[in-house]
Amino acid sequence: MLQDLLKITHTEEQLKARTCELAADISRDYADKNPLFIGVLKGAYIFMAELCKNVTIPCEMAFISASSYRGTQTTGCVSAQTDGLPDLTGRHVILVEDILDTGLTLSHICKVLSSRGTASLEICSMMDKPSRRKTELKGKYVGFEIPDEFVVGYGLDFNEKYRNLPFVGVLKPEVYES
Repeated sequence: MLQDLLKITHTEEQLKARTCELAADISRDYADKNPLFIGVLKGAYIFMAELCKNVTIPCEMAFISASSYRGTQTTGCVSAQTDGLPDLTGRHVILVEDILDTGLTLSHICKVLSSRGTASLEICSMMDKPSRRKTELKGKYVGFEIPDEFVVGYGLDFNEKYRNLPFVGVLKPEVYES
């Protein structure tokens, strides 16, 4: 798998350290609010696990499934499965995502979640790629801002591969263009 990467952009140590900083910020900001973390599967599962194990306040967790990508391109059609969520009325929700890219998927999810009566809704994203944004959406808690490169690892994938890498790296174009 390493042969498929141009470079490693974020080591496991960097990812864990930044995630601990985000957890501390959330713990401070949400003291006495019992936030509900909602992770977007599949990409956010590693980041969310690391984030929540470092949050020092009571919280709850749930997951939703969403997608709009085929290979490296967004299809423009967002599919989200939110049926298994608890009642969101009056809840402080933190939507946890692996990467904030075009913003189309998260915008759709935010509309759906907000319509269920949340008290507040914020985004926590491990990676942010603002150069590709097609919406006004911004994350309140962002791990790293990155350039427009196709990254994998630490939950991020290409066609379901590379999620298990303990770091984030740039995939060689010949891998995803073939």
